Amino acid sequence: MLILRLVRENPPWGYRRVHGELATLGIQIAASTVWEILTSEGIDPAPDRAATTRANFLGSQADALMACDFIETVPLTGQRQYILAVIEHATRRVRILGTIAHPTVAWVPSRPQPGHGPETDAQATHAHQHAA
Repeated sequence: MLILRLVRENPPWGYRRVHGELATLGIQIAASTVWEILTSEGIDPAPDRAATTRANFLGSQADALMACDFIETVPLTGQRQYILAVIEHATRRVRILGTIAHPTVAWVPSRPQPGHGPETDAQATHAHQHAA
């Protein structure tokens, strides 16, 4: 039975999630019917969701997560600059993607993607500067 298979393959799912997945597949069934089927099979229809904490989720997704932000700085020239930086959560590597005096919506997507060449890698730039 598909309901039991979904629950076995996805233990944290409760009856409402299973009901939603079935509806996505075009299967019309009442949520209460899913509840009854799980209960009759001795399966908790609403498992404890506290088992997956935010920290556990972030840890399991760290390889794919990045955060970006602008850092504001005023160099010796006195002209305010904005640095676009990205941090990779898995490695905690900070990459500098560029600087600009007046960031625009068009400028941000035009920046190189992290990992596409040493010019976007702050660590490689730092290593290059100290190798000379």
